[in-house]
Amino acid sequence: MMDNIITVKNLTKVIDNRVILKDINFDIKKNEVFVIVGGSGSGKTSITKHIIGLWKPTEGDIMINGESIVNLDKDKLNKIRMKMGYVFQEGALFDSLNVWENVGFYYIEHTNKSKDEILNIVRQKLKEVNLDESILGFMPSELSGGMRKRVGVARALAIDPEIIIYDEPTSGLDPITSRIIDNLILDLKNRLSITSIVVTHDMVSAFKIADRIMVLDKGHIEFIGTKEEFKSSKNPIVRSFIENTHIEY
Repeated sequence: MMDNIITVKNLTKVIDNRVILKDINFDIKKNEVFVIVGGSGSGKTSITKHIIGLWKPTEGDIMINGESIVNLDKDKLNKIRMKMGYVFQEGALFDSLNVWENVGFYYIEHTNKSKDEILNIVRQKLKEVNLDESILGFMPSELSGGMRKRVGVARALAIDPEIIIYDEPTSGLDPITSRIIDNLILDLKNRLSITSIVVTHDMVSAFKIADRIMVLDKGHIEFIGTKEEFKSSKNPIVRSFIENTHIEY
């Protein structure tokens, strides 16, 4: 369908005779928040590595906006990657660079834009994640965990992506800061029409932000559906996520 921005078909990944992913099939629609949950080693991060082209499938296909990325050369793959931002689990900021250098890193390294031009872009991206330009000169060590996460989101936004992949965006954060990050993901979806893929263990977050949830177990899909379908599922693996989550719904 034309509204699918990502299509994964029959994705199988085998490393050293070990099956990491087996026959994975799903679509992600434009402007959707698609949440991937599963235990450690279930294959969540392996899927995102395929979507951004870091890994090639043993079998199957990955399409972005209808174009297969599996056999693209480096230049064409990089053009596709320019449509995608990635927010790493701990923010993964460069410790030796301050905030403006972290957020503006792509433009500093890969363009001829002036410092003033880059600073203007950085100010705008910080504003989009509700951070003030007064932190431009701060080092990552001077920021709270929540601020580091938001600076990481600002860096992902710097290239004006269509898609952002969030790896455990609320990991290590207190409940109040976690909900701030949830609201930011929803705000970017609604304001900038960004498609979001969120890998998380945080079911409170998943229930708040997800349009659909996919559950992985041992490299295969156990469930894909809406929050309501998730909550009413009789699948024992899905039930285990619900029963281990202290949440009213």
